[in-house]
Amino acid sequence: MPPALPSALSIAGSDSGAGAGIQADLLTFAANGVFGTTAITCLTAQNPRGVSGVLPVSPGFVLEQCRQVTGHFHPKALKTGMLLNVEIVEAVADFIAQSGIPAVVDPVMVASSGATLLAPEAVESVKKRLIPRAALVTPNLDEASILLGRKALGGAQAEAEAKELAQLYGVPFLLKGGHAEGDDLIDVLAWPEGRTLTLKARRAPGVDTHGSGCTLSAAITAQTALGKGLAEAVAAAHAYLQESIHKSIEVSGLKVIRHGG
Repeated sequence: MPPALPSALSIAGSDSGAGAGIQADLLTFAANGVFGTTAITCLTAQNPRGVSGVLPVSPGFVLEQCRQVTGHFHPKALKTGMLLNVEIVEAVADFIAQSGIPAVVDPVMVASSGATLLAPEAVESVKKRLIPRAALVTPNLDEASILLGRKALGGAQAEAEAKELAQLYGVPFLLKGGHAEGDDLIDVLAWPEGRTLTLKARRAPGVDTHGSGCTLSAAITAQTALGKGLAEAVAAAHAYLQESIHKSIEVSGLKVIRHGG
């Protein structure tokens, strides 16, 4: 018999355009060899041009989804994405603490289109309740700026900024460099004790990278569910994302991330 497939859980929002959110997470889980499960935090009405509406799920029902999934599938790792409001953030933070499942926290705050994906009053809950319970946090430069309290620049400053974040919050951080200027991109993984791992890539011209952050955090979650250590999981996920971007497919006139080869 083939070996049992490990499971992973995405606690995140639904993207009706399917480029990000739970849709991207499920594609990524499957492509990385794990069975994907979900707890949906909110519905969004969107396409690549922007978000026109958001409908939250009650915190109690988010938790009921988590309980049903974990009670049967026993996921080996989970990730969080769009949590939207204080009540959902705090419910999910408590669930992570109680479940003991390693959690990759993608601190989704603002869409590339500029739409707000986290209520401003929920930022403190993310900082104080959610991040301290993470196995890894994966901010982009805009999110890192909020978490640092000043503008994060990336590039030549990425290593120092990643180390500062890890030391400030006491958990590992992967600072993503996709929002920096230029075509040479730098991601830095930093541990609170000061150790770092730098991952480099080249920007892919003409590719719409909507959902790249979800894809990366989901791939790290999948690799963690497969039993990889943090550095190995991040390196494998980074390689998966770069291949998926540079081997893009065209959908409705846009070049987008290709999942699964």
